[in-house]
Amino acid sequence: MNTKFQKSSSVMVRIPIILGILSEFLSAAGTEAAPHLEGSMLSIYWVIPFAGILLSIALFPLVAPRFWHRHYGKVSFLWSSGLLLGMVFSEQIGLRVAVYELLHVGLLEYVPFILLLLSLFTVSGGIYLSGTLLGTPIVNTGIILIGTVLASWMGTTGAAILLIRPLMRANKKRTFKVHTIVFFIFLVANIGGSLTPLGDPPLFLGFLEGVDFFWTTSAMFLPMLFMAGTLLVIYYGMDSFYYAKEPVPLTHDSEESEKLKISGGVNFLLLGGILGSVILSGFWDPHIEFLFGGVHLKLQNIVRDVLLLTITIVSLKITSQSIRDANEFTWEPIREVAKLFAGIFTTIIPAIAILKAGENGSLSFLIQSLSNENGPVNMMYFWLTGILSSFLDNAPTYLVFFNSTGQSASELMTTYHNTLMAISAGAVFMGANTYIGNAPNFMVKSIAESGGIRMPSFFGYFFRYAVVILFPLYIIWSVIFL
Repeated sequence: MNTKFQKSSSVMVRIPIILGILSEFLSAAGTEAAPHLEGSMLSIYWVIPFAGILLSIALFPLVAPRFWHRHYGKVSFLWSSGLLLGMVFSEQIGLRVAVYELLHVGLLEYVPFILLLLSLFTVSGGIYLSGTLLGTPIVNTGIILIGTVLASWMGTTGAAILLIRPLMRANKKRTFKVHTIVFFIFLVANIGGSLTPLGDPPLFLGFLEGVDFFWTTSAMFLPMLFMAGTLLVIYYGMDSFYYAKEPVPLTHDSEESEKLKISGGVNFLLLGGILGSVILSGFWDPHIEFLFGGVHLKLQNIVRDVLLLTITIVSLKITSQSIRDANEFTWEPIREVAKLFAGIFTTIIPAIAILKAGENGSLSFLIQSLSNENGPVNMMYFWLTGILSSFLDNAPTYLVFFNSTGQSASELMTTYHNTLMAISAGAVFMGANTYIGNAPNFMVKSIAESGGIRMPSFFGYFFRYAVVILFPLYIIWSVIFL
């Protein structure tokens, strides 16, 4: 009875909000003039809800883990609805602007983002690598290396979902395995996606802005090779150290010994369909768009999203449930990402608007530090893009700094080659700094925890691993390449 009351109460609270949004949408749908949020008129206090949801993600799992795992969706909803109500009742903003910004971020960023993750999550979860693998240092390093190579061509999400469970199974008998998941996040879920626009969402946004598809491959090859190669060497040494400390030597049980085999191989074709859908939306432009509540929806993007959803459904239909059961496939990781990133994408609206305001915004001191009398300060572009990508979503952060250069894509690929490389590397590399820097990070963490691996807290991950291992490499990288 109490549960039913809570559900009905939740519905009653949301109905007026939904009706208000629909009403405002209907009044705006026929107009070309979209009521944009002006970042120059926003104080820094508008960032509080965004900071609040980040702190919630960081602290609740530490101080109230049971509460968090049961109510993280409600916490996300409270922060985002609090921001939206503040915008609605603000004299500077109002209902119309709030509705437009919510529709804009929802339709152009959040929905495509979640559909891509959902399709990759579902299709990759339908591929099962069976067989006996022992989590020795050489095997673990090999799996992470393969994932790093695949990430640029099937996306960091696809590569991570494909290989995280085989890696966990290989290390099932290992006592020390948290570091393996952390390096997997570093390399497969982030740095491995550096070489193509398909690898990581920020690079795909650059592709849509006019950056050549293979410019990323050539410009980022050596920077990525340095970071990935160095991290793999560090990981092999660290894993060898922990492997030597294992209380019982790892051996095959004769009755468990099994040859390697891939089940659900048809899903590899569906992965190709996902990549083809994404590529199609970048190369095909029929110059047809639809106006929805003031938001311009391009036909190629609608087709892409419909194809992604269709591929997801097809994978569910044609893949044997036994394969997903063997993969310990559940919807909880994607459910957690969807609910938390709904809050993140909503509360990030004022933060991005303030950054877009440049020198007229509350964060003008950041923008002013990006250039001097000699032109762009590439070191600052790398570090600011990177640090903000660690705590904001790295895709819109990339776009903000891309636009802050004031240069066209053709100029950035040639005259300002190093500036674009700094922005690209900052967004992709430093997405690995926190669980929220890139969506696959959170998914890998959730899958690992659902498999019984106790992952570090938000701050534990950042200070014990990212700061200690990644930041010295960032310093060396920036000195060498910038």
